[in-house]
Amino acid sequence: MNTLNRRRFILKSLAGTLAIPSLPSLLASAVGGGSAVQVAKGAGSGARRFVAVGNLLGYQVKQFFPATTGPAYEQTTLLKPLRDVRQHLTVYRGLDHGVKGGHFAVHSFLSGVLNSEAQNRPNSNVTIDQFMADAIGHQTRFPSLTVGSEGGIHGGCQIAWTKAGVRVPPITGPAELFDRLFVEDSQERRDRRAQENRLQASILDTVLGEANSLSKRVNREDKDKLDEYFTSIRDVEKRLELRQRWASQPKPKPPFDRPVNKNRVDDLPMLYELIALALQTDSTRIATLEIGGDFLPQNLGIDKAYHSLSHHGNDEAAIKHLITLETYQIEHFAKFLARLSKMEDGDRTLLDSTSVLFGSGIADANTHKNNDLPIVLAGGGYRHGEFKKLAATGPNKVPLCNLYVDLAQRMGVNTESFGNSTGRFGLA
Repeated sequence: MNTLNRRRFILKSLAGTLAIPSLPSLLASAVGGGSAVQVAKGAGSGARRFVAVGNLLGYQVKQFFPATTGPAYEQTTLLKPLRDVRQHLTVYRGLDHGVKGGHFAVHSFLSGVLNSEAQNRPNSNVTIDQFMADAIGHQTRFPSLTVGSEGGIHGGCQIAWTKAGVRVPPITGPAELFDRLFVEDSQERRDRRAQENRLQASILDTVLGEANSLSKRVNREDKDKLDEYFTSIRDVEKRLELRQRWASQPKPKPPFDRPVNKNRVDDLPMLYELIALALQTDSTRIATLEIGGDFLPQNLGIDKAYHSLSHHGNDEAAIKHLITLETYQIEHFAKFLARLSKMEDGDRTLLDSTSVLFGSGIADANTHKNNDLPIVLAGGGYRHGEFKKLAATGPNKVPLCNLYVDLAQRMGVNTESFGNSTGRFGLA
């Protein structure tokens, strides 16, 4: 194995898969790097935060959307659990991504783009949480936290995707999330990690020099390929810099004993509590939670499968079961908002500092409809307390990604576009 191939192998082993581009102009492969990212100390109190909660199988929209717009909107069956926090949230109708695919489009909830249509569009299928994390995630120990399940109808959590189009593996239970937030690594593991960091840094320095030399000898087409690969290397550098920075910093002390994983239904309150604590301790400022997959109706006394119930065929008994499932989910979302509203964050509440998005990439699983998504936005310092119905079609149609542009800008991310946005969705 030659020197360059050996370094590629070590880098791949330590930093994750990095596909070397084919460079016809040199009949060879190359790797490269960029300058080390500068990390700033987290601002902590008063910093902007973002949480997204997604449901893999949608909601019963007939029982979700009100008929009356404005502040006086009625409490529908599924909005009743939110009555005590309605002053902190806005319900939207008419927002979506204009995509189709039913269950196989739920992954587009936070990206606005189908993976199958993003293959030839670099960085186009990244989700808004990872887009934000790439820009500001270095300010905290964890650039983002993705919580969800492995398994289910799509083989794993679908809510978070990197700009390389890779699904972000989720933290699957409260015990694992607790460990991530509060449990220190052993000395042996810290020593091993420090050694790995030094090795990675040495490799990155070497391949940077080789790549800079290589870039002077390739044609324009191959230089574009190298530039794309440099982006992957810079991602490795960011992760390495972050890992080195926090290696010697103690984690916050846990406020309670390590929880035990039970099941997604019974674990949901604890997952929300741990996400709230992650924000409060400034361990992260970006988090996602996907509900689905292993959310089992049996744990709510329903002897049916969630996926099959979602294809209810207008059967009243099946719809009733779904209402029970969805009401439970929304009840705990409401409790999460109430919890954030009671946590102090400088001279305001944590909810004031945190924009919380709630919804799904599918509106009606029974008909596989991906338009007119159920969307709730809470907190974030926005003016709330009403139901807004937007044009579902036509020239006045507003893409959901326009809202994501506003959320990103509020987080301090300098962008004028995201996904399939056509502009910024103006919010008070």
